[in-house]
Amino acid sequence: MKALLLNIGFGNVVVADRIVAIVSPGSAPIKRLKEDAKEQGRLIDATYGRKTRAIVVTESNHVILSAINPETAAMRMLGKKVSHDMGESHEDDIVDSELDSTEVDE
Repeated sequence: MKALLLNIGFGNVVVADRIVAIVSPGSAPIKRLKEDAKEQGRLIDATYGRKTRAIVVTESNHVILSAINPETAAMRMLGKKVSHDMGESHEDDIVDSELDSTEVDE
């Protein structure tokens, strides 16, 4: 069985088929979702100290913080090459579209 992986920045990947939503962190309900996940031990911080720009929610109710924009993550899921004109800093991120979403054998 092959799984499609989504690069969420800094070499971190998530199984794309398990993603329920990729949202912006600004609204009050999303902030509550993040805090609830933290209290219950379901929060994963993949920002490497950077500003949280997207929150990924998985089927298992895990909440993953990412330093890439939700639009960037969505484009990567669709397999499109992402432009760096969105005001993001990607010095440490791999931009090769082959590595943005990858199939692996499980």
